[in-house]
Amino acid sequence: MTDSPYIIQSQSIVTMSSSIAKPYGLVEGGAIIIAGGNIKWIGKSNRIPPAYRDLPIKDFGKKLITPALIDCHTHVVYGGNRAREFEMRLQGASYQQLAEAGGGINSTVEATRKINEENLLEDSLVRVDSMIAEGCSLIEIKSGYGLDEITELKMLSVARQIEQVRPIRVKTTFLGAHAVPPEFNGLPDQYIDNVCIPTLYKAHADGLVDSVDGFCEGIAFQPHQIARVFDAAKELGIPTKLHAEQLSNLGGTKLAASYGALSADHIEYLDEEGVIAMAGANTSAVILPGAYYTLRETQLPPIDDLRKHGVTMAVATDCNPGSSPISSLLLSMNMACTLFRMTPEEALAGTTKNAAKALGLNDTGSIEVGKRADLAIWNIQHPAELSYRVGFNSLCKRVFGGKFG
Repeated sequence: MTDSPYIIQSQSIVTMSSSIAKPYGLVEGGAIIIAGGNIKWIGKSNRIPPAYRDLPIKDFGKKLITPALIDCHTHVVYGGNRAREFEMRLQGASYQQLAEAGGGINSTVEATRKINEENLLEDSLVRVDSMIAEGCSLIEIKSGYGLDEITELKMLSVARQIEQVRPIRVKTTFLGAHAVPPEFNGLPDQYIDNVCIPTLYKAHADGLVDSVDGFCEGIAFQPHQIARVFDAAKELGIPTKLHAEQLSNLGGTKLAASYGALSADHIEYLDEEGVIAMAGANTSAVILPGAYYTLRETQLPPIDDLRKHGVTMAVATDCNPGSSPISSLLLSMNMACTLFRMTPEEALAGTTKNAAKALGLNDTGSIEVGKRADLAIWNIQHPAELSYRVGFNSLCKRVFGGKFG
C-alpha cells in the first residue's frame, strides 16, 4: 500500500473507543478510511461518506480488526541470558537470594557491559521481531543493565536504532536506578549521585531518553534515593514511572504518584492507600503477569481496588532475561486473565489504549479519527479469543502507519 487513501473493511472492528457504547467499542460491518498514515473515518460500511466511496477497498471479510498492540514495559535490550538461574530457582533459590549472591540483575549487567553495540542490536532484534509478529506497533525499552555511563548510553542508543531498522515505534526509558552495581556494593547513595544522575543528564543531552524509571525495592533503592533521580528528571522535564511494590511495600507507588508519574509497575504488594494515591495523580498501573508467573509469586496485585478507584490498568510483558523471559503480549494477556482474573476486554484495553496512556501517548491505542493507522487484523471472530488461546498467534496482517507489513 502507498500513502494514497484507501478503505479497510471487516465484519468486526474493535475500536477500543470509549465513545462507542458497546463492549470493546465494537463496530459490526465496519469500515476504516486511512490516508497519510492516519485514520480519517470509522463507521459502518454502508455509511461511508460519498466523498470516499470510490477509494480502493481492502475487504477482510470475517476477520477481526483491532488497534495494533502496545508493549509498555520491556527490557528487550540486554546481553546474555539467565537460564542457569532459572534452574537454581527451581531448586529453591529465591529472587532475592540470587541477587545477593551476585546473580540476578548484576549477572546481566556483566554480560551487557561485555557485548558490543552491533551484537547487542542483533540479539535484541530477535526479541523485537517476535513482538512485531504478534501485532505490536509500539514498545517501550528500558536501560538498566549497564549501570555505568558507557553501557547505559549503549543500551539507549541500541533502543533508538531499533525503530530505524524495523517497522515499530520505540519509547526509551532511562533505568539507571535499577540495581547497585558490584563496584558500588553497599554504597547506593554514591552510585545514585556519582553515576546514575550524571548519566541521566548525558543521556538526555544526547536525545536518548523519553522517560525515567527506577526500581524501588529492598534489593535495589529506597524511596528517598529514587526521589533524587526523579528530581533530576523533573528538572529536565522528563516524565517518570516506577517499578514499585513488587516484592514488598516501601511506599514507592505513593512516591511515584507524588511526582505525577505516568505509571507504577508490578504493584503486587500495593495497598489501597497507594491505589488511592495513584487515582489522585492519574498514574496508570502496569500489570506484569510474566514476572509473577516466573517468580512463582503468590501475592496478587490489587485488581479489585484498582477497578474500585478507577485506576487505568495496562498489561505488558516485562520482557527481560531473569524475572520475565517472555516476549509474547498474547501470552501476557492470557496470564492477566487466568492469574489475576482480569477480563478479556480489560486485557485488550491494557495492551492498546491503556498501554498508550501509560506511555503518555494520545495518538495511538484505539481506532479513532485522527489517530495513527496502527492496526492488527486477526483470524478470529471475537476479541476474547486473543486472551483465551495459549501459544497461538492468530495474526493475519499488521498495519503500521497505514502501511501493510
